[in-house]
Amino acid sequence: MAHSDRPLSPHLAIYRWKISNTLSIIHRMTGVALSFGALALVSWLLSILAGQGYYSLVNDLFDSFIGRFALFGWTFCFFYHLSNGIRHMCWDVGKGFDRLQAQQSGILVLAVALILTVGLWAIVLAG
Repeated sequence: MAHSDRPLSPHLAIYRWKISNTLSIIHRMTGVALSFGALALVSWLLSILAGQGYYSLVNDLFDSFIGRFALFGWTFCFFYHLSNGIRHMCWDVGKGFDRLQAQQSGILVLAVALILTVGLWAIVLAG
C-alpha cells in the first residue's frame, strides 16, 4: 500500500468519554440480548407445540433463579432499547442535540428503563 500524506483519523484516546458513548454501547448490547430473548420466547412457544413434558421443562427453566434473572435482564433490555429508541427518534427530528439535553435525556432513559423494569416485575411478583 502506498504511503499517503493525508491525515489519519483521530484515535479514540483524544475524545472525552461521555454518557452518550456508554448509552450507545449499551443500546447495541441490549439489541443483541433481545435477540437471545427472542430465541427464548420462540423456544417457549415451540414447547407448547411439543407437548406437556417439554412445556413443563421450559417453564421450570424460566421459573428457576437463572431463568428469572434472564427474564428480568431481558425486561430491562426491552425497556432500555425502547426508551433509547424514542430518544433517537427525537434526535432524528433535530431535537435534543445540545450537550446538556443529551446528557439529561441519557440519564432519563436509564431512569425510565429501571423504573419500568422494577415496576413490571413488582406487578408480576405480586400477582
